Amino acid sequence: MATVDQTIEVDVPVSTAYNQWTQFETFPEFMSGVDAVRQLDDTTLHFSTSTAGVHREYDARILDQVPDTVISWESTDGPRNAGVVRFEPLGPERSKVSVSIEWTPEGLAEKAGTAVGADELQVGADLKKFKKFIEDRRYETGAWRSTVVSGQVEDPPLGPGGGIGLDEEPPPPTGGRDF
Repeated sequence: MATVDQTIEVDVPVSTAYNQWTQFETFPEFMSGVDAVRQLDDTTLHFSTSTAGVHREYDARILDQVPDTVISWESTDGPRNAGVVRFEPLGPERSKVSVSIEWTPEGLAEKAGTAVGADELQVGADLKKFKKFIEDRRYETGAWRSTVVSGQVEDPPLGPGGGIGLDEEPPPPTGGRDF
């Protein structure tokens, strides 16, 4: 089992950083190796990844999610991985994002990469891309503000910014541009 721990400070309010992280489908915009993420329901995600020339598809389950505080997950099939992202306010316009991931490297390339710290470097680089992504925008692309405890949704999204229900249509995409 390999473990990666990385932290970065971002110049946005903690709610903005957290809200963006709940928009799982945007992960490919700042995470290398993540080709696509589809949210299947409130607590289940489907990942399509390519790492070291190996393509994988797997599902992950959100275990705990507390607005502006934490999101944790574990894979339910495919490559074994689990982790937690913690959010901490450092002031009204500054936040700390800490990522801890445990995973089981498979194959010679992944095991060698882990041995030389390539996974640690990649997560650090992805956090820098997240910082640029969210600071350049200055606001999140969406939000989901419900709480998940032990894989169960505790409360539904409420009011504006509370997320899009599964039976609602999302807003039209802007193609990456804000007019």
